[in-house]
Amino acid sequence: MKTRITELFGIQYPIIQGGMHYVGFAELAAAVSNAGGLGIITGLTQKTPADLTREIARCRKMTDKPFGVNLTFLPTVTTPDYPGYISAIIDGGVRIVETAGRNPEAHLPRLRNAGVKVIHKCTSVRHSLKAEAIGCDAVSVDGFECGGHPGEDDIPNMILLPRAAEELKIPFVASGGMADGRSLVAALALGADGMNMGTRFMATKEAPIHESVKRAIVAASELDTRLIMRPLRNTERVLKNVAVEHLLEKEASLGRKIRFEDIMEEVSGVYPKVMMDGEMEAGAWSCGMVAGLIHDIPTCKELIDRIMAEAETLIRKRLGSML
Repeated sequence: MKTRITELFGIQYPIIQGGMHYVGFAELAAAVSNAGGLGIITGLTQKTPADLTREIARCRKMTDKPFGVNLTFLPTVTTPDYPGYISAIIDGGVRIVETAGRNPEAHLPRLRNAGVKVIHKCTSVRHSLKAEAIGCDAVSVDGFECGGHPGEDDIPNMILLPRAAEELKIPFVASGGMADGRSLVAALALGADGMNMGTRFMATKEAPIHESVKRAIVAASELDTRLIMRPLRNTERVLKNVAVEHLLEKEASLGRKIRFEDIMEEVSGVYPKVMMDGEMEAGAWSCGMVAGLIHDIPTCKELIDRIMAEAETLIRKRLGSML
């Protein structure tokens, strides 16, 4: 399948594995890229630029296909060494970067001068247009269904994607609610040039996370996610558990008086405990509503091959027969 995204990134299929904290290690990125998609290493999961350099080298030993690195620009007290991480990316020969969080404009000249293609994650049309204006090569448009941070507009992909298609000139992929061949065909029909999957790639054999996390995703339905941190305007979609219910009780009781410090116990330092150690009640962790469409734990190749076969059947047979 050829789209503007496959052409831009030099990949076989228009399927991207999004950057996920303590999930996007070399094993998963290489498996996705080897299967024809675009694998992504999560940069800030690596504690230092030197660690990222080693992770990129590990990935290089596992695949000769294109892969990328995610860099999330966070509003934190201690700013990560972004110039150092960018040096690790450029020196490691990585030519694709997925940016997220705050505006990446300050770092774009250095990336672009090194021949790096940048795809920025956005949750609205206005942010997508800003990414286009500052020189990003592509956009990942996140609908309200997505795991992690869906923004504050609450626009689902059935509306957000065609609106993005009306406004954008650069390629974009659909993110949020993407799981199978139906997702890909729907995204293409709504104007996207491919799709980005996060939660779906967590439930694969190569995802280097605890088996309990994978089983929890398979067991969950589309009704099992919750939105947290809405009063702080830092909304995050997570899988429900005891810690999440406790957090929501705090939000309800404290109302507008709530501060981040009040919920630190449920959200700070959680990911290593959940993803590495399988402590499923340790705190809040991102998961999309798409969990309701995830019923198995295949290899990345099995998953991507199945998606492409389903998509071809839908396009050639079901949709074609309607004309």
